[in-house]
Amino acid sequence: MASHERLTLRNVYLYLVCLITLVISIFAAVSLVRNAVELLYPAPAYYGAQVPGKDSGVSRAEQERQQRVALDAQRRDAVLGLVGSGTLLLISGPLYAYHWRRVQAERSSPE
Repeated sequence: MASHERLTLRNVYLYLVCLITLVISIFAAVSLVRNAVELLYPAPAYYGAQVPGKDSGVSRAEQERQQRVALDAQRRDAVLGLVGSGTLLLISGPLYAYHWRRVQAERSSPE
């Protein structure tokens, strides 16, 4: 084993940072796709749903308003999730790339 191939504390740190940022990036990408799908195809709103045939005393207009409010809340949550996941990717991606370049530079440079 050549001397420049030994694991040093610095190399272990760089590899750990790369591993952690890569895992974070993968989870952020999955979350980004999930929130994009949720934004385009929201789940049916069950908030304030009434049993058919029962008189609940709530007008049809109030039921429609509640459904719009629930849909708006779902869309807002999806947009916030998109922003959070995108931000996480924008932060972790460059961190990964920087540390991985450092690892590659240290592996190729003679000591």
